[in-house]
Parts: sequence; structure tokens; C-alpha cells
Amino acid sequence: PPPADDLADEMEDVDFDDEGAEEPEAEAWETEDDEGVEDGMEAQDDSEVTFSLHSASVFCVSLDPKTNTLAVTGGEDDKAFVWRVSDGELLFECSGHKDSVTCAGFSHDSVFVATGDMSGLIKVWRVDSKEEVWSFEVGDLEWMEWHPQAHVLLAGTADGNSWMWKIPSGDCKTFQGPACPATCGRILPDGKRAVVGYEDGTMRIWDLKQGTSLHVLKGQDGHQDPLTCVASNQDGSLIMTGSVDCHAKLVNSATGKVVCVFKLESMAPKVPAGEGEEAESNSVESLGFCNVFFFAAVGYLDGTLAIYDLSTQSLRHKCQHESGIVQLLWEETSAVVYTCSLDGVVRLWDARSGKMISEYRGHSAEILDFAVNKDASIVVTTSGDHQAKVFCVQRPDR
Repeated sequence: PPPADDLADEMEDVDFDDEGAEEPEAEAWETEDDEGVEDGMEAQDDSEVTFSLHSASVFCVSLDPKTNTLAVTGGEDDKAFVWRVSDGELLFECSGHKDSVTCAGFSHDSVFVATGDMSGLIKVWRVDSKEEVWSFEVGDLEWMEWHPQAHVLLAGTADGNSWMWKIPSGDCKTFQGPACPATCGRILPDGKRAVVGYEDGTMRIWDLKQGTSLHVLKGQDGHQDPLTCVASNQDGSLIMTGSVDCHAKLVNSATGKVVCVFKLESMAPKVPAGEGEEAESNSVESLGFCNVFFFAAVGYLDGTLAIYDLSTQSLRHKCQHESGIVQLLWEETSAVVYTCSLDGVVRLWDARSGKMISEYRGHSAEILDFAVNKDASIVVTTSGDHQAKVFCVQRPDR
């Protein structure tokens, strides 16, 4: 609901002597039920292109890094598609998956595209020939990521292992974690190390060449609950980890030492649950570093976007969303951070002022993943409404 002041302003504009209550619009408004509200949500569609070949929720999307002209999406329908962003035209289907496709991405040079499903079947395709060149089956797949400079794929599984393959030869190396799921992972920008977070709250920095762990953060240094996300800054000197425990930890990647801990409690007291109610759950869902200022952003399930100033290790802005944040991404060359949330809306925020710049609607269900192209002119979203959408976000003043 709008703040009380806004409501008061709106009420001033209403002429109570007006006999307009008999007009058909007013009647329609009075009899409108919940379905009408949903229709209203669908009615506004700011997107340029809608890709609708999926027949169930679309879980993941990536853009090809070289040209930003192709997207790959994977969904609950056990399907993955590579398609053109400009017109939604299908290039090819990545066929053969027997479970929800939860991971998909292009290699650094856009030569290959990899798709992974929940059961652990990973396939790699050559984009130009549209042919499958490699496949492998691991345990239940948690995450998957391409190396930033090489045809090397890294994946984390529910048994705690992380796997690394050379593509297409398939040469393989495994990194044995604790006996619990490797819930998130990221190859650091130097290409020599990876950071992996685990369900038991621990985090490890691995040496990819040696196959050894350089640093292990556990106990007080680790998290109290499963890790949900990890990120690194542009030069890889700092790592940030987020967890179900609502803490975000800033870690020096060279020493493995925790630099500081950002806690949500210091921002807002938790509302105690009433009788018979469950306490509202909250967690860190996504985080990332700004490239142009010493800022970091943390997105929470309760809808809070926190912008932290890393130089002072303090909260700079708190941007509230009506519903949970699913993911956030920074623009590469500015202080603009993008969020997508469970209300199906993409929002752009200015991290310096903490103000919302714009919002884009078009989905009739929650957004589950999104990607921003290099020059920050388009956003591609995937949603529980079975669709992927392309939004143009370029503005003359940016």
C-alpha cells in the first residue's frame, strides 16, 4: 500500500460531491476481484521481445559475452534454448535433458554453451555448428560456471565436490569439500583460484592448478547457516559471501581473513512473530561489487537492498522492495545496481543517492534470473510465468 501521505494527497484530488459513482468504470472497479488485479499486472508490458517456447518456469539465463546477441535459457520443462535477443528467434534447442535445467552459460569467447540439469547431466554445445561436443554426469548439480579466460567448466554438486573439466577434451579434476552440498561458487578473476561456499557455512578458496585449498573459513570465520552466494571484486582481491544467516562477509582473498561482517540486524529489528505465526524468514540472496566506486550491494529475501560503503564499512543506503530480491547485478561502468524480485519487476537504483531510477514490468510471476548486457542497454529476464523477456533500459542521460 502507498504511504499514508500519498494516500492523503490522493484523497484531496477526489471530489466527494461528484455523482460519478454511477459511472460504469466505478462499478467495474467495485466488482473487480483478485483476477482483475493480476490482469492489471500483466497489462503493463515494458518488454521489447518475449521468448515463450518454454512450457514451465524458466530458471536461468545467460548472454553470450562476445556479442551479447544470443541468450541461453533453461527451465523446469527440462529444456534449454539458445535464441536471438533482438527478435526472440530460436537458434537451436539444447536437447537431451531429463530434469529441470537450472544452469546455463556461454564460454568466455562465446564458442561454447553449457547447460546443466538438477540431476547432474551437463552438456556442452558448439554455438556455430549447434552440435553437442561433450557431456558428463555428476551428482545433483548446485551451480556451474565457465572459466573467465579458458574453455574450462567448473561445477559444484550436492555431495560437496567441485568438478573442473577442460572442454571438449573432458580432462577432469575434483576438489573435495565437506560432506555437504557445495551451494555456490565463483572462479576468481585471476583464473587461478575459485571460491566455493558450502551448506555447513564453510567457505574455501581453491588453487585450481594444484587442486589444494588455500584457505578454509569455518566456525566463527565462516557462516552459521548455508552459503547462498559469493562474489568477488574486479581484481579478485576481495570476496563477499552471503548466507541464510543474513550475514554478508567481506574476505581478503590473499590472506583468507574476514575484513568485516555486514549484519542485517543492525539495519532493522526483526519483528517478533505473533502467536501461531512463523517468524519471517530472511537470508542474503545475492550480492556484488561496484566497479567504479568502493561500494557493494547485498539483496535480501525480505526485500531490502543494502548498499555498503566498503571504505568505511558502513551502510550507505537501504532501498526497500515490496517483495523478496532474487538477484542483483551492477552495471559494469557506473554506480547503477539492478534488482529483480518476486513481484516480477526489474528495478534500477542509483547507489550514490539510494534512489530508484526506473522500473520495468511485464512478467505475471516472479523473476527467477536475469542478465544485463555489457553496455547496459538491455536486460533479459526469466520468470515463473514460463517466459523470458528482453527489456531496453538505455536512457539518454546515462
